[in-house]
Amino acid sequence: MTNASGERPSLTPPAFPSALAQPPQRAGASIPPPAAAVAPVPTAAAPSRRGRSAPIWAAALLVLVLIGLVGYFLTAIGPSASLVGMIVALIPLVGVLFAIRIIDRWEPEPRGLVIFAIAWGAVAAVGIALGVDLVLSFVFGARDSAVDDAFRAVVQAPIVEEIAKGLGVYLIFVTARRAFDGPVDGVVYGALVGAGFAFTENIQYFAISFIEGGVADTGATFFVRGIMSPFAHVMFTSVTGFALGLAARRGARAGRAFGPWMLGLVGAIVLHALWNGSAVFGDFFVLYLTLQIPLFAVFIIGVIALRREETRLTHARLADYAAAGWFTPQEVDMLATSAGRRTALEWAGTLRGDRRQVMKGFIADATALAAARQRAISGRDPHAAEDERVLLSRTAAARAALFAP
Repeated sequence: MTNASGERPSLTPPAFPSALAQPPQRAGASIPPPAAAVAPVPTAAAPSRRGRSAPIWAAALLVLVLIGLVGYFLTAIGPSASLVGMIVALIPLVGVLFAIRIIDRWEPEPRGLVIFAIAWGAVAAVGIALGVDLVLSFVFGARDSAVDDAFRAVVQAPIVEEIAKGLGVYLIFVTARRAFDGPVDGVVYGALVGAGFAFTENIQYFAISFIEGGVADTGATFFVRGIMSPFAHVMFTSVTGFALGLAARRGARAGRAFGPWMLGLVGAIVLHALWNGSAVFGDFFVLYLTLQIPLFAVFIIGVIALRREETRLTHARLADYAAAGWFTPQEVDMLATSAGRRTALEWAGTLRGDRRQVMKGFIADATALAAARQRAISGRDPHAAEDERVLLSRTAAARAALFAP
């Protein structure tokens, strides 16, 4: 596709006005014009998984820790109470995961990393927290005074638990760097780790409540932890993920990201300590209404702002391909807006054979293509060009399938 002078249109990326936007960018490779006829691409063709999955040794570690946790619950709490606690804990977990899915719906993270993040929070982070508590109990002996209880709740628990959860987010950043593009990804991974941790912690709380007070105490505990505060751990660890996401957007590697990770941990620890302190030192319900709810509202507003930035970035990168002839401007508007996507799916449903699944694939691949283009022009992913090649072929094939008679 050429302009009036016969030259290929410039693909220099536009300026980014947002404070959360990208750093100065490289020019990036030019986008070739589409072929006159595009050959179908096998459905198995997909971008390389390299740099998009957790290492096998980490999964093996999770299995070993899981065996120890199961043994702990069966011994310390008992199988019946543990089963009751797990069933009740599943209720807030489902709600939280549904909310995270809404955040992650624009450009979904790899399923394997989603599972790993939840598992790290539910298994490894809990195991680390229990292990540290066991070591401290062995070193200092039983601590049953009110001062000791307050110290554990306001100091020990926030520090140990947030570091344990934050390690999982940092591990994803280091080992699956290509799936960690920016703040939204960081918030999602942090939220998933926090959700997993809250699930296992809730099993323990609900099981102990069931043992000590039956259904009545379990219901009261469920109201506080499952209704009033299901997103507490999610919000804490999301702060750590957000800090790492900013580092990722600026092209930081493991070493340079350590500082932002530490800053994120400080924020998560402060929020966690503030939450626990409101229950220990003040009127929990008054502070919940006057402090925690406003903080949660700020968190929601922040997530919405990040999603809008992600939408704008998708539009900008797909516009690069439109300039080279791969999409029309109308298709860019369709692919880069929620309203446009809904309209496109409705239209695809009216086509012969109901082609909504084809349209879903077209939207998903186009969104991934925009992300790959951003990684390419920012210079932080040497394999992004290969992703672009595959995703361009897939989107072209899907587009041809949508318009096929």
